[in-house]
Amino acid sequence: MNFIVAVSADFAIGKGNRLLFNLPKDLAYFKEHTLNKVVVMGDKTYYSLPKRPLPKRTTIVMTLDPEFGEEGVTAVHSLPELGEVLKQYDSKDVWVCGGASIYNLLMDYCEYGYITKVQKIVEADTYINNVDKKQNWKVVSKGEKQEENGLEYSFDVYKNDDVREL
Repeated sequence: MNFIVAVSADFAIGKGNRLLFNLPKDLAYFKEHTLNKVVVMGDKTYYSLPKRPLPKRTTIVMTLDPEFGEEGVTAVHSLPELGEVLKQYDSKDVWVCGGASIYNLLMDYCEYGYITKVQKIVEADTYINNVDKKQNWKVVSKGEKQEENGLEYSFDVYKNDDVREL
Protein backbone atom coordinates (compact mmCIF):
# COMPACT_ATOMS: atom_id res chain seq x y z
CA MET A 1 0.00 0.00 0.00
CA ASN A 2 1.13 3.56 -0.73
CA PHE A 3 -0.08 7.01 0.13
CA ILE A 4 -0.15 10.09 -2.08
CA VAL A 5 -0.58 13.63 -0.82
CA ALA A 6 0.31 17.29 -1.40
CA VAL A 7 1.59 19.09 1.70
CA SER A 8 2.77 22.55 2.65
CA ALA A 9 6.20 23.03 4.21
CA ASP A 10 4.69 22.24 7.65
CA PHE A 11 2.70 19.20 6.40
CA ALA A 12 -0.66 20.95 6.20
CA ILE A 13 -3.00 19.40 3.63
CA GLY A 14 -6.23 21.38 3.79
CA LYS A 15 -8.50 24.07 5.06
CA GLY A 16 -12.28 23.87 5.28
CA ASN A 17 -12.27 20.36 3.73
CA ARG A 18 -10.57 21.71 0.61
CA LEU A 19 -7.08 21.28 -0.82
CA LEU A 20 -4.60 24.06 -0.08
CA PHE A 21 -3.11 24.42 -3.54
CA ASN A 22 -4.26 24.57 -7.14
CA LEU A 23 -1.51 22.64 -8.92
CA PRO A 24 -2.63 21.05 -12.20
CA LYS A 25 0.68 19.12 -12.49
CA ASP A 26 0.06 17.64 -9.05
CA LEU A 27 -3.46 16.57 -10.04
CA ALA A 28 -1.99 14.93 -13.15
CA TYR A 29 0.63 13.21 -10.91
CA PHE A 30 -2.18 11.93 -8.67
CA LYS A 31 -4.14 10.65 -11.65
CA GLU A 32 -1.06 9.01 -13.20
CA HIS A 33 -0.42 7.01 -10.01
CA THR A 34 -4.00 6.11 -9.09
CA LEU A 35 -5.71 5.48 -12.44
CA ASN A 36 -6.98 1.89 -12.69
CA LYS A 37 -5.87 1.30 -9.09
CA VAL A 38 -7.55 1.13 -5.68
CA VAL A 39 -8.04 4.37 -3.70
CA VAL A 40 -8.73 4.40 0.04
CA MET A 41 -10.17 7.53 1.61
CA GLY A 42 -12.37 8.77 4.40
CA ASP A 43 -15.96 9.82 3.87
CA LYS A 44 -15.24 13.58 4.18
CA THR A 45 -12.64 13.29 1.42
CA TYR A 46 -15.05 11.23 -0.67
CA TYR A 47 -17.81 13.84 -0.34
CA SER A 48 -15.34 16.66 -1.20
CA LEU A 49 -14.57 15.14 -4.60
CA PRO A 50 -15.98 17.03 -7.57
CA LYS A 51 -16.80 13.73 -9.28
CA ARG A 52 -17.73 10.68 -7.18
CA PRO A 53 -16.48 8.06 -7.24
CA LEU A 54 -13.25 8.92 -9.05
CA PRO A 55 -13.46 7.49 -12.59
CA LYS A 56 -11.51 4.34 -13.45
CA ARG A 57 -10.57 3.57 -9.85
CA THR A 58 -11.80 1.08 -7.28
CA THR A 59 -12.95 3.22 -4.35
CA ILE A 60 -12.88 2.14 -0.71
CA VAL A 61 -14.24 4.57 1.86
CA MET A 62 -13.40 4.25 5.54
CA THR A 63 -16.29 5.58 7.57
CA LEU A 64 -17.83 5.33 11.01
CA ASP A 65 -21.26 5.92 9.46
CA PRO A 66 -23.09 2.57 9.42
CA GLU A 67 -25.57 4.04 6.89
CA PHE A 68 -22.89 5.05 4.37
CA GLY A 69 -23.78 3.59 1.02
CA GLU A 70 -22.73 4.89 -2.36
CA GLU A 71 -23.09 3.01 -5.62
CA GLY A 72 -19.76 1.71 -6.90
CA VAL A 73 -18.03 2.23 -3.54
CA THR A 74 -16.95 -0.29 -0.91
CA ALA A 75 -17.45 1.00 2.63
CA VAL A 76 -15.36 -0.31 5.53
CA HIS A 77 -15.76 0.58 9.17
CA SER A 78 -12.52 -0.63 10.82
CA LEU A 79 -8.88 -1.48 10.20
CA PRO A 80 -9.54 -5.24 10.32
CA GLU A 81 -12.37 -4.84 7.80
CA LEU A 82 -10.10 -2.78 5.53
CA GLY A 83 -7.42 -5.48 5.80
CA GLU A 84 -9.91 -8.15 4.73
CA VAL A 85 -11.11 -6.14 1.72
CA LEU A 86 -7.55 -5.30 0.62
CA LYS A 87 -6.55 -8.99 0.49
CA GLN A 88 -8.14 -9.19 -2.95
CA TYR A 89 -5.79 -6.53 -4.39
CA ASP A 90 -2.06 -6.26 -5.04
CA SER A 91 -0.79 -3.96 -2.27
CA LYS A 92 1.27 -2.00 -4.83
CA ASP A 93 -2.03 -0.98 -6.48
CA VAL A 94 -3.57 0.45 -3.29
CA TRP A 95 -3.32 4.23 -2.72
CA VAL A 96 -4.35 6.03 0.46
CA CYS A 97 -5.50 9.50 -0.56
CA GLY A 98 -7.02 11.30 2.41
CA GLY A 99 -8.06 12.90 4.60
CA ALA A 100 -5.74 13.59 7.48
CA SER A 101 -7.15 11.04 9.93
CA ILE A 102 -6.94 8.32 7.25
CA TYR A 103 -3.37 9.29 6.30
CA ASN A 104 -2.32 9.33 9.95
CA LEU A 105 -4.06 6.01 10.67
CA LEU A 106 -2.69 4.18 7.63
CA MET A 107 0.68 5.84 7.00
CA ASP A 108 2.76 3.22 8.80
CA TYR A 109 0.92 0.43 6.91
CA CYS A 110 2.18 1.95 3.64
CA GLU A 111 5.44 0.98 1.97
CA TYR A 112 5.82 4.21 -0.04
CA GLY A 113 4.67 7.79 0.37
CA TYR A 114 4.41 9.98 -2.71
CA ILE A 115 4.53 13.50 -1.34
CA THR A 116 4.18 16.68 -3.35
CA LYS A 117 6.08 19.09 -1.09
CA VAL A 118 5.09 22.73 -1.57
CA GLN A 119 7.73 25.10 -0.21
CA LYS A 120 5.29 27.44 1.48
CA ILE A 121 3.39 27.68 4.75
CA VAL A 122 -0.21 28.76 4.34
CA GLU A 123 -3.24 29.09 6.58
CA ALA A 124 -4.62 25.60 7.20
CA ASP A 125 -6.68 23.57 9.64
CA THR A 126 -5.71 20.04 8.63
CA TYR A 127 -2.27 18.42 8.96
CA ILE A 128 -0.74 14.98 8.56
CA ASN A 129 2.14 13.43 10.47
CA ASN A 130 5.47 14.81 9.29
CA VAL A 131 7.32 11.84 7.77
CA ASP A 132 10.59 13.80 7.95
CA LYS A 133 10.34 13.37 11.74
CA LYS A 134 9.51 9.65 11.66
CA GLN A 135 12.50 7.29 11.97
CA ASN A 136 10.97 4.58 9.78
CA TRP A 137 10.51 6.90 6.76
CA LYS A 138 13.39 7.87 4.44
CA VAL A 139 13.50 9.93 1.24
CA VAL A 140 14.36 7.63 -1.68
CA SER A 141 13.74 10.13 -4.47
CA LYS A 142 13.88 13.92 -4.21
CA GLY A 143 12.03 15.37 -7.19
CA GLU A 144 13.21 18.24 -9.33
CA LYS A 145 11.98 21.67 -8.33
CA GLN A 146 8.73 22.56 -10.10
CA GLU A 147 7.02 25.92 -10.27
CA GLU A 148 3.35 26.54 -10.91
CA ASN A 149 0.93 29.31 -9.94
CA GLY A 150 3.74 31.07 -8.06
CA LEU A 151 4.49 28.01 -5.91
CA GLU A 152 7.69 25.96 -5.78
CA TYR A 153 7.32 22.25 -5.09
CA SER A 154 8.80 18.84 -5.74
CA PHE A 155 7.49 15.31 -6.16
CA ASP A 156 9.31 13.38 -3.41
CA VAL A 157 9.10 9.66 -2.72
CA TYR A 158 9.58 8.18 0.75
CA LYS A 159 10.03 4.54 1.77
CA ASN A 160 8.88 3.04 5.05
CA ASP A 161 11.55 0.71 6.46
CA ASP A 162 9.15 -0.78 8.99
CA VAL A 163 5.80 -1.45 7.28
CA ARG A 164 3.08 -2.61 9.67
CA GLU A 165 0.70 -5.35 8.55
CA LEU A 166 -3.04 -4.84 8.45
